[in-house]
Amino acid sequence: MITFLCAIAVLLVGYALYGRLIERVFGPDDRPTPATAHPDGVDFVPMKTWRVFLIQLLNIAGTGPIFGALSGAIFGPVVFLWIVFGSILGGAVHDYMSGMISLRLDGASLSEIVGTYLGAAAKQVMRVFSVILLVLVGAVFTTSPAALLARLTPSWMNATFWTVVILCYYLLATLLPIDKLIGKLYPVFGAVLMVMAVGIIGGLVVSGHPLPELTPSSLTNLHPDGTPVWPYMFITVACGAISGFHGTQSPMMARCMRTEREGRRVFYGAMIAESVIALVWAAAGVAFYQTTGELQAAIDSLGQSGVVYDIAISTLGLVGGALAVVGVVACPISTGDTALRSARLTIADWFHIDQSTLVKRVAVTLPLLAASALLTQLDFTVVWRYFSWSNQTLAMITLWAAAMYLVRHGRKRWHCLLCALPAVFMSGVCSTYILMAEEGFRLPLAVSYPAGAVFALVCAVVFCVATGRRWAGQSPVSPR
Repeated sequence: MITFLCAIAVLLVGYALYGRLIERVFGPDDRPTPATAHPDGVDFVPMKTWRVFLIQLLNIAGTGPIFGALSGAIFGPVVFLWIVFGSILGGAVHDYMSGMISLRLDGASLSEIVGTYLGAAAKQVMRVFSVILLVLVGAVFTTSPAALLARLTPSWMNATFWTVVILCYYLLATLLPIDKLIGKLYPVFGAVLMVMAVGIIGGLVVSGHPLPELTPSSLTNLHPDGTPVWPYMFITVACGAISGFHGTQSPMMARCMRTEREGRRVFYGAMIAESVIALVWAAAGVAFYQTTGELQAAIDSLGQSGVVYDIAISTLGLVGGALAVVGVVACPISTGDTALRSARLTIADWFHIDQSTLVKRVAVTLPLLAASALLTQLDFTVVWRYFSWSNQTLAMITLWAAAMYLVRHGRKRWHCLLCALPAVFMSGVCSTYILMAEEGFRLPLAVSYPAGAVFALVCAVVFCVATGRRWAGQSPVSPR
């Protein structure tokens, strides 16, 4: 319990101190935002800060901080360190910068941001890459809540039934103005999610399940199969620590903010809140099943959704457990719909398709929805593995773009390192993982580790060379 409470405290201090530092480096001001400069009643809609915060939280907090945290807990309490410091130093910085840069670029989608600061070739790659990732998210976050709902309803309401229902909801949420459905439902779901997270921890404590502690003996790799912490844990626990998917969602909220000064609360704050949720489920997994081996066995036999159901019902009773599962269901659904909405906006930006008319929104949305529906027929575990790596690779690219933004807009060298250092770290993680993973090149550890380190070093050198002249005295580009 002490470790868990200390982790929560560090996250809150990180928001108050490091979040303010990042805010000062970026320098928000009182210029008109896209929502106030040209509201269109569909995507550019001014909303109150608390509402934008809750929508952002539900956008980013899919099953990632729950399923990913449970899988990450198999490595042991060391996962707490990644969730806490990965969020403060990487994930929240990533989310804040992607959202704020989008504000400065008139609500531009992530691919347009990357293109502006990393070049035209990077823009084209990111357009394709981000749309594929968002469609994967739509598929992943359809399958998992459908499985959970099927456990709570009569047998004729099986996973297939709920998959169709969820996809129909996604169609509406993607097409309707953001304040009509998403803006009204998400604040309620956000409150349920946070209350249920508190309920799970309270239920574990009351029922006598001791939360795992960080000690010299537990600060090791406790994975039953000996799967190495580097890089697997850093890929497994994506949402909750750092997630490239968040960079696709932040621009959507950038189109709804009334002032730049809301940025730290909305973007940095939502990431910290998501990390708290991840901490809850990481702690709950080991506390409930007592050992990492038992937790892995439960995931293998019950699946991720079964483990969530098992923990919720056992700690909170039938009614409380059902409510907890509803909270967990709201998470992925509220991420899947905005993923497809973000994919629509990315394609619209790409091909300059006006989205103020319903017919044009439908024309862009239906193919995306069809692709997600097809992917739901694939094995969830396989889709999730590809999503996890793609997700973290996207985070790596976004952080490099954010570092270039700071360089081009005349920030000090150490300011730029606030984004460049986590970018180097994620470059090492992503390259090492794809070299040794089953869905990658399956190279041995002795080759993958040094090759990943070399790739990260090369990225750092290229960044230093590309930005050297600006730091040497070249005139910075003025922010728009």
